[in-house]
Amino acid sequence: MCAERKLETDVLIVGSGAVGVAAGIEAREAGASVILLEKEEILGGAAAVSGGGCAIVDTFLQREAGIEDSHDLAFEDWIIAGQGKADEVWARFYIERSNDALFEWAKDRGVEWVGARQNEGNSVPRWHQPKGGGGGLWNALYQTAQDRGIDTWLTNTAAKELIVEDGRIIGVIAEDRTSGDTVEVLAKAVVMGSGGFNSNIDMVKEVRPDLRRHRILEGSGRGDTGDGHGMVEAVGGTTTHMDDIWFYVFAIPDHKDERGRRGLVIRGVPDNIWVNAQGVRFHNEDLSGGGTGSVAVLAQEPAYCWSVMDSTMTDDVTVSDPQYYIPGASVKDPEKVKALIEESPHIKSGATLEALASEIGVPEDTFVETVNHYNSGIDQGLKEDPDFGRPLSNRKMIQSPPY
Repeated sequence: MCAERKLETDVLIVGSGAVGVAAGIEAREAGASVILLEKEEILGGAAAVSGGGCAIVDTFLQREAGIEDSHDLAFEDWIIAGQGKADEVWARFYIERSNDALFEWAKDRGVEWVGARQNEGNSVPRWHQPKGGGGGLWNALYQTAQDRGIDTWLTNTAAKELIVEDGRIIGVIAEDRTSGDTVEVLAKAVVMGSGGFNSNIDMVKEVRPDLRRHRILEGSGRGDTGDGHGMVEAVGGTTTHMDDIWFYVFAIPDHKDERGRRGLVIRGVPDNIWVNAQGVRFHNEDLSGGGTGSVAVLAQEPAYCWSVMDSTMTDDVTVSDPQYYIPGASVKDPEKVKALIEESPHIKSGATLEALASEIGVPEDTFVETVNHYNSGIDQGLKEDPDFGRPLSNRKMIQSPPY
């Protein structure tokens, strides 16, 4: 193949998410020249639209909060959570280095960690949150990468094929998606930070055939289509644990997506409750991850639920998608989020609980009783709800219309 453009560098990085910018920083700090490829028009990948939380063990934030954690405890938690499938060597390797190689490393390069909270699969709070979520984490690292002087950022440039010479990967063939030109980049080292495959529904259903009967939406970074997996496999690489892909259910279809395939991840509603098509709660909503919340929703018939909140809870809503960010920043645009709430056909509102029940098509009496029963637990000062064990301390009741 004859390339219209040819470039050379010490380190070539495919993908501009957290992996890409972190690798770029490390390379520049070691004195290497860097070229970074990003197939989308904007940088950031999935990291910039993620929640940004990281499971990190035995940090000063934990110690300041009186949280007793240890490498052995984390290892035990994760092996149990992995249900026998976890790579124990890798788990131990990560756990023992997570504080120095992730927490402290990122802090020294501009990331501000603001706390550690409880997350499923962990017996103590160790889910560390960066200020500004995933967008805040990525922007901090991106600024550091710029300060370190990464030589070239090529956006709208999609890696297509790894170049192999004498059994060694020496570069990448890419395509400039604007001009259609072929770009050849040769390098002493190639870092694949091309992301996952959550935005390739066909690939998802190939590795998870049990999901073929459900409506699955793309909700990760728009560029997370598994390109890197294919390139690595083409040169003899292998993949593992592909069927352990996690799915999240706190999302709605993107009504602006003409293909009907894109989802919008909704965050910032910790006091909502979930009801199924029968108008009843069925799960502890705090357990919203792929191993719990998604499993619970998929067990409903039909397999969906409504997130119910009141007017006091909408101000904190965020939407993890660049179209709802302030241009040039991974920070929400409140007016755009407000417009989504008002315009989306997948978001319903009612002046009363009865009116909302009618809007979402659930039995009115059952729905009203469900909300009132949940509220009564908070009103009584219960520590947790008696049905699913959800902690109720400092929880808001759903009582301020509109709903």
